[in-house]
Amino acid sequence: MVFIYRCQLELHDSLYFATREIGRLYETEPIIHNYALCYALGLIDSQIYSTTVAEEDSYRYFCPEQVPKYEAHLTPLNQQGIYITPARSLNHTAILSTWKYANNNYHVEMEKTQKNIPSFGRAKEIAPETQFEFFLISQKEIKLPKWVRLGKWMSKAEIMVNKLPQPKTKTGLFTCTHPLNPLDVMFTNQVISYDVVNMPPVSLIQNVQIQGEYYYFDDIKNVKLPKQMQYRFRA
Repeated sequence: MVFIYRCQLELHDSLYFATREIGRLYETEPIIHNYALCYALGLIDSQIYSTTVAEEDSYRYFCPEQVPKYEAHLTPLNQQGIYITPARSLNHTAILSTWKYANNNYHVEMEKTQKNIPSFGRAKEIAPETQFEFFLISQKEIKLPKWVRLGKWMSKAEIMVNKLPQPKTKTGLFTCTHPLNPLDVMFTNQVISYDVVNMPPVSLIQNVQIQGEYYYFDDIKNVKLPKQMQYRFRA
């Protein structure tokens, strides 16, 4: 038996992370990566979800290196049959913030200047009250936290969860309107066409046409999700 939850995330603060860096303009795309959601929801290295990782891979007060360990952190979710899709925006607005750069040099040979020219940067952030939607697929019933924090500013967001009825399965050609992580579907389904959303560390795809096995619901239209989605990092 599989359980599918339709989750809605509403921002209570502005959300910022750098999807694109254009000079000193940093833009936040209105889409949330499924890797980021797994960390925000507390699914990684958790005794509650039985996803604890080896001590050398866990986040501690001091880490000798600042290198993400997605494979070590996300593989235990596969073993527990838990998968989170990326989140798309249901409605959103953006705000533009401007800040002044500071010089952090401890010693500077000051030169006389004739002009006062400030150095500044801008960040395009997703505004409060924006709503996102994502799906949780699990082999067992699961309870998510009510509140989470996201992005560089650790913005506060509320999670609302709706457990969907038992899905049906079918094999064939279908269109998934929800964004997907290509690495998680391309090894078990034939991805035919898609639009790319450039986003590190793995760009996402949306408006995806796929050949393969998928979940669908009789009473819920436009929700078709590929089966056998797992976090994958190599062929």
